[in-house]
Amino acid sequence: MTKLLEWLLVVSLVAVAWGLVTFDLLGLHVSAVYKEVAWPMPVYLLVAFGCYSLAAVGYRVATFNDCEDAARELQSQIQEAKEDLKKKGLKM
Repeated sequence: MTKLLEWLLVVSLVAVAWGLVTFDLLGLHVSAVYKEVAWPMPVYLLVAFGCYSLAAVGYRVATFNDCEDAARELQSQIQEAKEDLKKKGLKM
């Protein structure tokens, strides 16, 4: 199962549970207090997901590894390309 299918499964299960509690589709006669708590739950979950995503991206950026060898190789390739273009008559 791919990650997309896992996320869609979880989101759909939460959405079904939220709809059952909020709109009383099964006739469970849930008290008004629970309905008041359940009504804004999608917004809370969306904010929590946004906070998690922001923290995950921030952590990955903070712990990003430098590739010294790859940087040197890229710089040498750039120099070779510049020299090749100068030989072909391009002025820089």
